[in-house]
This record gives sequence, C-alpha cells and structure tokens, in this order.
Amino acid sequence: MSLFSMPFVDSGVDTALHVIASVVMVGTIAAAAFGFWRLHELPIQKAHSKEHHQLGLITALTWIGFVWHWVWVIAVVIAFVDGEQALRRIRDIWKGDAIPPQAVAEPVTQPMTQTAPNTETHNQPVAQEV
Repeated sequence: MSLFSMPFVDSGVDTALHVIASVVMVGTIAAAAFGFWRLHELPIQKAHSKEHHQLGLITALTWIGFVWHWVWVIAVVIAFVDGEQALRRIRDIWKGDAIPPQAVAEPVTQPMTQTAPNTETHNQPVAQEV
C-alpha cells in the first residue's frame, strides 16, 4: 500500500485524460506552428499588398530566414520601408537642406493681407451735400 492515493490509475478515466492531454498538446503545437508561419510570411504579404518591386527578393529572404533568422529581419525592413522615400530623405540630409520636404510640398494658399491701424470712423461727422 502506498502513502499517496492515485485515483485514476489503470482505469478508463486515466485513458480519457491521456487522450484529452494529447489532443491539447498537439493542438497547442499546431497553433504555435501556424502562428509562427503567419508571422514569418508577413513580409511577403506586405510586399504583395504594396505591389513591391522587390517581391522576389523579399520572398527569397523570407524563405532563407527560416534557417538564418537575421535574414528574415532584412526581408521585413525591405518590405515595410519605402526605399525611394528613404533615399530621398537621406539625399536631403546629405545636401543639408534646411526646409523639410513636407513644408516645400504644401504651399500656403491664403493670401497675406495687411490691416490698417484701428481707426474709429464711426464717430466722425458725415458731410452732407446741399
């Protein structure tokens, strides 16, 4: 006789609990694998949605990223960063332009008006014609 009581050993309930635990374990592993796959395919999906010019490169880097994970990070950067805009910004910084590109692109549409000093004309007498 043991010191601890084992209530479900060598019974049908023991088998049912093992089956339930196995199903939960396999389901958890499958869900984790599916989530990892969806996360890993994120650069390809973003490149498709933006109609990226480097879709082949992003796809290749994503697949290589399964082995070397740092390559996947490069695929994410290429997919999410607009290369042309980044190069324009780097060029503007290199040239030392003082005006940011957003300020140049949006001209002021309201004309500037000069206002006369505040003169009170309502108290002056009005000349009447005879």
